[in-house]
This record gives sequence, structure tokens and C-alpha cells, in this order.
Amino acid sequence: MKITELITKETIKLHLESKEKADVIDELVQKLDEAGKLNNRKAFKEAIMARESQSTTGIGEGIAIPHAKTAAVQFPAIAFGRSVDGLDYDSLDGQSSKLFFMIAASEGANNEHLETLSRLSAFLMDMNFREGLLHAKDEDEIIAMINEKEEAEEAGKEVPLETEKDQPLLLAVTACPTGIAHTYMAADSLKAKAAELGMLLKVETNGSSGVKNKLTSTEIEKATAIIVAADKQVEMERFSGKTLIQVPVAQAIRNPESLLKDAAAKKGTVYNPGNRPSGSENEGKTKQKSAFYRHLMNGVSNMLPFVVGGGILIAISFMFGIHSADPKDPSYSQFAAALDTIGGKTAFALMVAVLAGFIARSIADSPGFAPGMVGGFLASTGQSGFLGGLIAGFLAGYIVLGLKRLLAWLPTSLEGIKPVLLYPVFGILLTGLIMIFVINGPVHALNVALSDWLQGLGKGNAILVGLLLGGMMAIDMGGPINKAAFTFGIAMIDAGNFAPHAAIMAGGMVPPLGLAIATTIFKNKFTKQEREAGKTCYVMGLSFITEGAIPFAAADPGRVIPSIVAGSATAGALTMLFGIGLRAPHGGVFVIPFVEGNPLLYGLAILIGAIVTAVLVGFWKKPVQQ
Repeated sequence: MKITELITKETIKLHLESKEKADVIDELVQKLDEAGKLNNRKAFKEAIMARESQSTTGIGEGIAIPHAKTAAVQFPAIAFGRSVDGLDYDSLDGQSSKLFFMIAASEGANNEHLETLSRLSAFLMDMNFREGLLHAKDEDEIIAMINEKEEAEEAGKEVPLETEKDQPLLLAVTACPTGIAHTYMAADSLKAKAAELGMLLKVETNGSSGVKNKLTSTEIEKATAIIVAADKQVEMERFSGKTLIQVPVAQAIRNPESLLKDAAAKKGTVYNPGNRPSGSENEGKTKQKSAFYRHLMNGVSNMLPFVVGGGILIAISFMFGIHSADPKDPSYSQFAAALDTIGGKTAFALMVAVLAGFIARSIADSPGFAPGMVGGFLASTGQSGFLGGLIAGFLAGYIVLGLKRLLAWLPTSLEGIKPVLLYPVFGILLTGLIMIFVINGPVHALNVALSDWLQGLGKGNAILVGLLLGGMMAIDMGGPINKAAFTFGIAMIDAGNFAPHAAIMAGGMVPPLGLAIATTIFKNKFTKQEREAGKTCYVMGLSFITEGAIPFAAADPGRVIPSIVAGSATAGALTMLFGIGLRAPHGGVFVIPFVEGNPLLYGLAILIGAIVTAVLVGFWKKPVQQ
């Protein structure tokens, strides 16, 4: 939702009369009420004051952003007030506040007020923008300024972040494989800590909907240091010559303060795209492992839309019957066959090629993409499947890197033909030959052997496999171990064995669901903010977004992580015990009706796992001191 959809002339007050914090809040609440945005003025003010009791919303630099999400709001809105002389609002930096944005979000607004708060905070870090708001002549000028700022952001224009003289500027980039949870949690964690420390920070997010709040060339040039908290490839060439701190995205969520202080002290490595950073042998090994994971996750993240979209379409086709796409079957439906063609024969047929293409692109940039795609497609058609696609991606990427070095002696006049002729021809040729004559045969045999082994497991051994896969989904909640289990499950679906992924999805749904139940039952063990987050966890758990458990695990890892692992492992083991199979690799509660086996028993396995987590959390956590 755009800010300019929420601020209107009726919710702007350019001349606040109040001199005290409580009176300013009264004025802004009254403005919203008069504009018809509230259905209970008293309840809304109570919600605003309850938020202020947790911590002040005076973020510094003369700005305060009181906000609340409550059923007392009839229509989401923002009230803007201005006090030219300023007043004491208990700001983090101790300065008087002059600009006030009161955000009113309705209870079912899907956290719109938090998203709007993030955008407002980023805009208000621009000194020129703040000055413009302070000196605007009327309401129309205020709205025009905000609209121009948002349009510039949406169009990807450079909107320089102005800093005070001699004030250090820190920049950050956050990115995770799926771009759903970790990316934005890391950004919020860094921004919150920067505000607390009085540091000037801008964060670019590389999420599922694209790059937001993109760092400009001017900002990069002025920056003291740049934090790259990412588990997938981000645009790095622009940081050449700058002090860089590269860490996994989870580190920005769990330890933002040390990252920001290290960045302010320039305790990083000067980035040079052409050279490896120097360091000890152990550091080198760690970076190589990190690079491997980053390349892998870049492939997985770009493959996910094909997996999710294709898998759910396949699951919907099952509504007409498991064999309804087969013209020879009595249950045949033309529409079900169309869904199966779109989801299974097209989206799923492309996913391995896309995986390999983007792994290769992550390693060798754009020249690696075509060889990777071709290698991945050969893996699909050559029956080496998902594992073959993984190998094809890395193979193509490093072949192209080798070609770059091998052809470096060519004269500069031939530089232009390398990416359009030499790299594609030799890259595709070499990757293709190796896939056909070396990789496909042995990997196909390995896939068949692994699938046969899993199908031949006795009930007891199958339960142990489910226990292991379910537990892996909860250990790092979207990190390398979680993604390793998820990737294995997709490989097994590709090989025709649907039981492992049923355990994996059950294990991934349990952590947020278990914590949601715990916050509902054991209210005295959680803060008000955690109980509110628990409501969101119901939705995230049902949607198979394990990352919803991260804030709870980060706040109390010693109690929360063992509890969610136990619950997820229980759910995974039960799915194997109940003989459940899952053809759709994603979808959460929406694909449960289409599982192989009894869907009620599958739902029961997930529910039991969530209850195990909830009970353990409730038992181990201590009551919150009110």
C-alpha cells in the first residue's frame, strides 16, 4: 500500500498546538477521528499509548511515528502533524520532535502499518526530504512531496540519501533464498538497532517481489562501509573498492549490533571483484563453503516459483481424480489434463533447467546461464533428474569460469564476441558432452538405487527417516540444514517417491504453528509483542513458512529450538507411520486434501507435532515479568 493512499488533506495538521507528548497524540487521534478513519476513538488512543509504553516511537532526527494496529480503526490511515518549534517526545536521540506521523492500521490489515512504517523511516532519513516537510506551505505540497518520493522509489530512480556533515553513512543489503521472511526480518533488525545506536543506515532488500529501497551510486560512494547479509547472489560489482562485511542473513537478525559497530569502525574487507579476499586458511575454507551455499541457494530461490506454482496446479488436478489427466482413465477430465500439462509437464519440466541455469549464473555471471540451462535440461531428459541438475549448474558455471581465464589472452578487439559467441558455444558444448557421456548414466542409477532403498525401508526405518527429515526442517528454520532437507524432498518427488516430502512439509509447518499455539495457551510466558507475533505465526505455519519461528528462536534459542525440533521430528515420524505421500512440494494446508493416504491423518500428524512444540515451550519458558 502506498503512503499517498493513506495520507489525505483531511488527516494533515500543519500547525500542532500541543507542547506535550500526550497532547500531540490527542490532537492526531482527533484528526483521524474527524476524518472518519476510526470507529472507536478511545480504544484507538489506548492502543497508541500501549505501544508507547513498550518503547518510544520518537525515532530521532526530529521525527516521531506513533502507530497501532487495532479493531478500533475503521479505515487504515496516516495522520501527519507538524510542530515548527518542536517538543519533547522522549526521542531516542534526545532531540525535540517536529514531524509526527500517526499510523492507524485495522486489525486485519496484514501488517500494512509495519510495511508503511519501514518505507516512511527510509524516506525520513533523507535530510532534504525532512526539510521539505518542515517548510511545506500547505497540505497539497506535503502530499506531492511524498508522492514524488514514492514514485521515484517505484521507478528505480536514484533518490540520494543526504547525510549531515561528517556523519558516517552505513549501507546494508539483505537477501534470502525465498525472499519471504529472512530478508525483511534482517532489514528490520538492522534498522531498529541502528535507530537505537543513533547510526544512519539505509537497507536495500532483495525480496520475492524484487529489489526495494535500492542503494544509489551516490550513497555507495559516500558510505563508510556496507553490510551484505545474504544467502543468495546480490549485485556486487557496484561495491568495488568499498569496505564490505559479508555474513549470512541470519546473522543480521540475531546480532545486528556487532555488525553495525564493525561497519562503523570499517572492520571489513575492501571488495575487489577480480581478486579473492585475503585471509587465513580457515577463513578461506569458510568463504568457499559460504560461496557454495550462496550459488546453490541462488538456484533454489529462482526455481521455487516453478516448484510452488507447478506443484499446486498438479495438486488441484488431483481434485478430479489421481489419474484424471490420463485420457485412458474413466476419471479423465480435459481441465485436469490442462492443469497437469501446465504444472507437471511444463513448470516441473523447467524447474531443473532453471535451477542449473541460475547456479551457473551465480558462479560465472550471465555467460554461465545458457550452458547451465542446457545442462539442466539434459539432466531432465537424461533421467539424472534433480541431482543431475545440481551437478550441471556447478559444472557449467566452473566451465565458463575456466573459459574466461583460458581466453583472457585474446586481443581487446575480440572482447565483444566472447559473451555472444565463444562462451555460449564452448560452454554449451563442453557442459552437454560431459552431462551426456559422464554424468547422466551414473546419477540416474544412483537416483534409482536411492528411491528403491527408500521404498524398501521397513516401517521402523521409514519412521526414523521421517524423524530425521522433520527435525532438520526446524533446526535452522530456513537455513542450510532446512534447505538441504527441502532440496532432498524435491529430488525424491522428481524420482517418484512422495513419502519423504510429506515428512518435510509437516516438519516445516510445525515450528510457527507450535509457537502460535504456545502464545495462545501460555500467555503469561510471552510479552504482548510476542503474543501479537504469535497470531501471524498461525498464517505462516499453515502456509509452510518455517521462518515465522525465527523471532522466538532468536529471543530464547536454548528453550525454543529444542522444542520446535522435537515437534517437527514427531510430525515427520508420524507421516511416515501413517503412510502419507505428497506430490506437491509446497502449499501448506492448501494441498493437504490431495496427499496420498489419509489427509485427516496427515493433518493429525502436523497438529500433534505442533502441540508437542507448544507444550515443551510452555513448560520450559519462564513467566514474563510484568
